[in-house]
Amino acid sequence: VQLQASGGGLVQAEGSLRLSCTASGGNIFSIDRMGWHRQAPGKQRELVATVTSGGSTNYADSVKGRFTISSDNAKNTVYLQMNSLKPEDTATYYCHANLLQRLGVFTRGDYWGHGTQVTVSS
Repeated sequence: VQLQASGGGLVQAEGSLRLSCTASGGNIFSIDRMGWHRQAPGKQRELVATVTSGGSTNYADSVKGRFTISSDNAKNTVYLQMNSLKPEDTATYYCHANLLQRLGVFTRGDYWGHGTQVTVSS
């Protein structure tokens, strides 16, 4: 299974970016949850937002009201619309998926993308 993320970049404070991440390969049968985590230099990786296949969402308090997560189940893709960006949002953003593979037997696992850099200048 591969998770390919895109959409990172450099933006000024109060600007916007949209991240996307697509899961592919590995005989994916279904994806139960996808989400985004981030890691700033010298800090631990933290949850940003998740969305289930049923559309339920969860956000870190620090991004509520500014970030919106959504998904396209048919495309195995998750999006993160980030508005009103702040310098403290600067981090490497990692896509995550919890999914079911059909490999003779059904196997559930967690997968991560390589990350995309988001830099917010003040």
